[in-house]
Amino acid sequence: MIERNHLEILRAVDLQGSLTAAAERLHLTQSALSHSVRKLEQQLGTDIWVREGRQLRLTQSGEYLLSLANRLLPQMEHAEMLVGQFAKGQRGTLRIGMECHPCYQWLLKVVGPYLEHWPGVDVDVKQKFQFGGIGALFGHDIDMLVTPDPLHRPGLVFEPVFDYEQVLVVGADHPLAGKAWAEPEDLEREVLITYPVEIERLDIYTRFLLPAHTSPARHKTIETTDIMLQMVAAGRGVAALPRWLVEDYGARIPVRPVQLGEAGIPKQIFLGLRERDREVDYLNSFMKLAREVRWR
Repeated sequence: MIERNHLEILRAVDLQGSLTAAAERLHLTQSALSHSVRKLEQQLGTDIWVREGRQLRLTQSGEYLLSLANRLLPQMEHAEMLVGQFAKGQRGTLRIGMECHPCYQWLLKVVGPYLEHWPGVDVDVKQKFQFGGIGALFGHDIDMLVTPDPLHRPGLVFEPVFDYEQVLVVGADHPLAGKAWAEPEDLEREVLITYPVEIERLDIYTRFLLPAHTSPARHKTIETTDIMLQMVAAGRGVAALPRWLVEDYGARIPVRPVQLGEAGIPKQIFLGLRERDREVDYLNSFMKLAREVRWR
């Protein structure tokens, strides 16, 4: 009863905001689109939308069908793309999701050699997901997830591929630049600059500041690594980044890494994929190459 075109209509209306725009997107007339929805409502015995003035509001049934569309359609589209590539003798596309803002520079060192090894495989990188990285894996929006904080779930596997240390980043003339390590109390008068990530996913908070029951004077977010480090170099705040990244930028921008606490904060980059895909040759090859590539 529920067909693919019904799910496509629901998704298009949600994305486009109106029946008219959705009809244009799907190359249908508005009457044909409305007729298809009315027929489905008659078959199901329930409304999918209710009108509130000039707006459409999804009913509980409509909300459920929309969530179903958002889960199933990406899988169908991915399957069609892969089968089409197989038919043309191509290997496919490796779609990599990023949950690690500074890992992009590391990823570039892996992608270059990988493309040479696999000329029949294209690589695409996504940094924003409708349902988060785990949801993107389950929903087939991506094939592999790069993350420093894996969430282990049945059906997924995560492998560590790169060890690094999370450090405090300060300007070259900052008082902390000469210290062997920083204490949590050292940040109480500082502006802490981070990527726009939830505090509960920031190691500087979860593994350094919060256990010491302290916080910075102010917290601000910046999306771009280059701007963040320029702000730190200008004395506008401090940040927390991987040591390898700070040392690389330190050759061009006057910033210095400082160990976080006497023991430091060791971290790892993980690659996650669907368990049933772990034997796919070009995915395994990427994971193997990622373990071999070192920053220096």
